[in-house]
Amino acid sequence: MLEVREVKTCAERRQFVEFPLKLYKDCPYFCPPLYGDEMAIFGSKNIYNDTCDTVYYNAYRDGKMVGRISGIIQKAANQKNGEKRVRFGRFDSIDDQQVADALIQSVERWAVAKGMDTAHGPLGFSDLEREGLLIEGFDQYSTYEEQYNFPYYQKLIEANGYVKEVDWTESQLRVPADYEGDLEKLGDFVMRRYKLHMGPAKNVNDFINKYGDGLFDLIDKSYDKLYGTVPFTDAMKKQMIDGFRFIVDLRYVAVILDEHDKMVAFGICFPTLTEALRPSGGRITPGMLLRFLKTKRKPRILDLGLVGVDPAYLNMGISAVFAAALMRMLKEDGVQYAETNLNLEDNYDIQNLWKHFDRTVHKRRRAFVKKLV
Repeated sequence: MLEVREVKTCAERRQFVEFPLKLYKDCPYFCPPLYGDEMAIFGSKNIYNDTCDTVYYNAYRDGKMVGRISGIIQKAANQKNGEKRVRFGRFDSIDDQQVADALIQSVERWAVAKGMDTAHGPLGFSDLEREGLLIEGFDQYSTYEEQYNFPYYQKLIEANGYVKEVDWTESQLRVPADYEGDLEKLGDFVMRRYKLHMGPAKNVNDFINKYGDGLFDLIDKSYDKLYGTVPFTDAMKKQMIDGFRFIVDLRYVAVILDEHDKMVAFGICFPTLTEALRPSGGRITPGMLLRFLKTKRKPRILDLGLVGVDPAYLNMGISAVFAAALMRMLKEDGVQYAETNLNLEDNYDIQNLWKHFDRTVHKRRRAFVKKLV
């Protein structure tokens, strides 16, 4: 017998968090999220409690857990966009349509009772979380920033009446074999022409103190119209900064300032966490920390975490400056390539930025939508 239960007890919360770890135990392409962060979504200190209504469901068949899903009413996003939408996320299921139907319909009923008229996802609380369903690239390693899923998920979701709303692509970037440094020359020309300069920092704390406010202002400005984004709250900023302290290496950060020291562009890359996290199931253990420190010291893969450009500078060649900085990072000893993570397929500013590189589009993700009433 199939039963769907709202997650309420401590045991059910652990089952919710641990289900994908068991489902993907033998999948080499899966990268777990941080276990502690996932458990924290249930706590009173979840930074999204003020802006979201949430519900979580586990599905059981004959006492064995077979799926999970979350529903999120992101009130800040709905207010910003004038919508009544529910986000479904953290959807994982065995390959069984009955299980998927029961989970998805549970979120839909909850949302309609809350006055919502549309469902979309997979999405998290904000665009800082994992989002989108993998629909191409199942033989590619997932980054820490994004979720892996089996190919059958798409049919499970579409069978419930969901259709494409947006797609993202993900790419691997390498230094072209015939690259001769022309991009650096163009970048230097743009910097001189518009009186720009790189923002220095002694260490990560100095970087945060100097550029934290400007960085968040620029994220809000440059990401405002993108799909799934929500305005930053102070709690979101603090969480992001705390994450920076752990993973950021200033060798892989570029901040561009104007003549008045105002930030006009930035790019932040991270040494990949995937290889450090996979063996520990997302738990922070001494072994995980040692693996990460080794990777951070001499990374093989760089994950592109955030890229932002002041809209006023988009047509001034500023992208060449960032591309040149990224090219220098990729030329470091041991770095094989950079992962872009998610780029909206119709975000032509960012898609065109990658034309300077030896680019392989190796993954595609999708957000689905369905009218409920």
